[in-house]
Formats: sequence, C-alpha cells, structure tokens
Amino acid sequence: APPECPFCGEAAGRELEEHVRARHGHLLGAPGTGNGEQLYECPMCSLTCTDIQILEEHVDLHLEEHNFTEDIRDLELAQQLQTEEDERQRSEEEKREREEFEKLQRQYGLDNSGGFKQQFLKNMEREVDRGRMQPFEYHKRKADMMESLASGIDDGRTKTSGVIEALCKYYQSENKDVRRVWLSAGVDHFHSSLGDRGWGCGYRNFQMLLSSLLQNSFYNDCLRDATLIPSIPKIQSMIEDAWREGFDPHGASHFNNRLHGSKAWIGACEIYSLLTSLRIKCQIIDFHKPTGPMGTHPRLFEWILHYYSADNEGGAKVVCTSKPPIYLQHQGHSRTVVGIEEKKNKSLCLLLFDPGCSSQQMQKLLKQNSDGTGLRLLRKFVGSLKEKQYQIVAVDGVLSLEEKAARCRASQVLTSEKIP
Repeated sequence: APPECPFCGEAAGRELEEHVRARHGHLLGAPGTGNGEQLYECPMCSLTCTDIQILEEHVDLHLEEHNFTEDIRDLELAQQLQTEEDERQRSEEEKREREEFEKLQRQYGLDNSGGFKQQFLKNMEREVDRGRMQPFEYHKRKADMMESLASGIDDGRTKTSGVIEALCKYYQSENKDVRRVWLSAGVDHFHSSLGDRGWGCGYRNFQMLLSSLLQNSFYNDCLRDATLIPSIPKIQSMIEDAWREGFDPHGASHFNNRLHGSKAWIGACEIYSLLTSLRIKCQIIDFHKPTGPMGTHPRLFEWILHYYSADNEGGAKVVCTSKPPIYLQHQGHSRTVVGIEEKKNKSLCLLLFDPGCSSQQMQKLLKQNSDGTGLRLLRKFVGSLKEKQYQIVAVDGVLSLEEKAARCRASQVLTSEKIP
C-alpha cells in the first residue's frame, strides 16, 4: 500500500515528501528557544531540530524506513503463502501415496481382508443369492472346504489328470507341422476356485509342479511329509516355515512374514524358497529384458528347449521326458510349462498349463480330435509372450542337508541368475 501522510492520513505514494512540504510545511516549524533560535519538530517521532534541512533529512530517513518495512512485510507474506502452498502439495502427495499404497495392498491381498476361507464363503453366498447354487450345495461345499482346511489337503475339485498322456498320444499321430515335441513328466492341472480366484495362480502352479514331483520316486525322500497335494492355506504355512528357516528374508519382509489368512500373491522367489526348504534342487532364471524384435523373448524359448532336450537327444518325434514342468512367472500372472514344440520351419512353441483355464476346458484335451484345435488352449508362440520380464523356476534334482543350508545362506543375498 502507498505510504500515508503522518499529518492527514492521505495516501501520498512516492510524493510523500513533496506532499508533507506542500500541505503541512507550516507544521514543521516550532516555537523558538529563549535565545531566538527557531526549533523544528519531527512529525513522526517528535525529535526537535534547530535546522530545517536536518529535519528534512531526518524525515527522509523515516520515509525510507517505512518503505523498507513494507518491503519486508511483502516478502514475509510471499514466504508465508509459499510455505502454505508447499504444505498443501506435500499433504496431497502424502494422500496420493497412501491411497496408492492401499490400492496395491488390496491388489496383492495384503489389506487384511481375509484369505481363502473368507473369499470362498463370500463367493458361495453370492452364488446362492443369484440362484446359481442351491442352499444344500452351499452347506455341502462349505463342509468339504472346512474339512480340507483342517486336513491341509486340497479337495481335488479343480484337478484334471491325464492331459500329458493325451498329448503324447495325439502327437504320435500328428503329421502336419510339428517336427518334434518334448513333453514334461506327468502333471495334473489345477485351476483357481471360488476361494482363490484373482490371486491364487502362484499356489495353483506350485500344486501342478508338486503333482509331477510326487509321481517321481526320485523325490520320495524329500516329499515324505507332503505325499498329497496341500491346500492353498497349507502352502501359505509351508512358505512361512521356509522363511522361519531363514530363506529369503527380504521377500518375507515384503509380506510382513505372514501369508496364512491373506490373499497375498506369490511369485518365483516364494516358489524357490519353498522347494529349496523341501530339499528340492531348483534355480531361478531371470529373463529381465526382451532378446528379440517387437519385445519378444526367444532366449526364454531356447532355454526351455535346452532344458527338455539336453538329456533326450534321440530321434523320436515325441519325447516324453522325465523332466518336471517349469514354473513361469511374469508381472501379474504365472503359468506352468509342460512341453515345447519345434515346428518344421524351426520355430518354437511352448505348451502351458494356465490356472485360469477351467476343468471343463482341460477335459476337452483328454478327447483331443485329429485337427488339434483344443491345443490352442496350451500353445504360446514367441510372439505371444511379450511381457517386459519373465522368471522361471526349474527343478533339477535333490539337495543334501549341507547344500540346502548353503542355498539358504545364498538366498539371503541373491536368488536369481540373469540372462543377458
């Protein structure tokens, strides 16, 4: 605001000095002293001067001080407004970060909203409300689910067996474009249920891998305490047991060392920790960037081809190997590799079991017709896998107790090998 005249209060702006002299100059003078000297009193602080020029300089100092004070006030106001704006932006950023964190917690099942049991019951109640499930079926399935949770054994409702055998039979007669095919050892397919839909793919793929290992006597000693397929809550407890042994403390801290009773997603590191805790020799391979055009991963296909074909070099068209299936992970989903085709044009095609495929879809593969249309469900060519990164967990033998302890120590530092 423009400075005001100290005599009349009028806003005088930069002309304050001229205003004072012109309008109120007569007030600057004061009665003289007894010896005849003229006295002049400052209108701002009442200082008395004997020289009008000195008084004018003194008043100028007052005016300069007034302007400086106004500048200081303007600066303080600007600083206050900036501080308030910074605080508002910081508050909004904290709110966004909190909302994003809560969203991620919900997405990855870490929001304390319950686990398999709670989701199973909630989804069954919804099915009853919509008329898709009769009340008697609800109570029967609830009882079966409670029994499964109590025993720790999967109820087998989502399992399909015999697909690998059916594929072997189909490829024996297929003569169109497949030059050679390598199939894993027998493996059962498990799909997501009402209790784990939307988050259970990692657990279901572990069940698939375990179903193959249980059919191989080589792993009997490792799996003597897991002779049947565990339920998802039981798998969660088994991973927690591996963490308590010291496996992957960094990954465990991500889940606050707790999986049981949650809908937490798991990935390759959790599968590695669980298998190694069971003394099953495995490795994580990290395909951390595309190795082909258009964001493709031909090195991933080549690695899997070598995995299945290294010890199976015979000339047979169909090679039913003793190799366990491979756990395949990418952002947001995981699947199980059960074989690989080599076409007559030398291109490669993976055969994948997807937990998202229902039993009804998988059953069709048991009755594979001659044209192989049902295989579309399993086939994935190089151009079909274009996520930025992939991880695989591949099983390759049994660990001694000493090797297990060494891998536990190593997992506390590094658990994956990166393919350049």
